[in-house]
Amino acid sequence: MLKCKHVVVKADALVDGAPLTRRERFALRLHLLMCHHCRRYVRQLRALLNTLPRNPDSLDDARTREILDKLNAPQER
Repeated sequence: MLKCKHVVVKADALVDGAPLTRRERFALRLHLLMCHHCRRYVRQLRALLNTLPRNPDSLDDARTREILDKLNAPQER
């Protein structure tokens, strides 16, 4: 039987549809049937992922560097 902390580690793979072994998928589903806290966690994770904007265009290196520089720049007061 999986513990809740193991479900948290594997929940993103479950939600994203990433490849899991049959044993992992079965263990996750069994745990989710019995644990309402983990069911709530997975439900919230799915809701979060559904609300995030999807951007199919990948960023080039210059644009990525620009965004990181803005995030790392000291904030003006």
